[in-house]
Amino acid sequence: MANESMINRAKLALRITTNAYDAEIADLLEAAVLDLGVAGVVIPENESKLVTTAAVTYVRLHFGSPDDYDRLKRSYDEQKAQLATCTGFTVWG
Repeated sequence: MANESMINRAKLALRITTNAYDAEIADLLEAAVLDLGVAGVVIPENESKLVTTAAVTYVRLHFGSPDDYDRLKRSYDEQKAQLATCTGFTVWG
């Protein structure tokens, strides 16, 4: 899921212009997708803005040592919880 578009969105959110961190950012995006999957979120075939936003928030949370870690953690947890309860992103029934 960590395609060029998502990497570029994460880099923009991190205010990074270099390609030096692309592999780390791609790994974090993949980790975000796995973390959402653990919560029961099914990633749709078409790129979803909600999933992308949650994944980018995850990257911002785990890239380096952000000053606003607690705020980002709360934001990501809320996004994940909302996706996990949305019928379009789950298979709960």
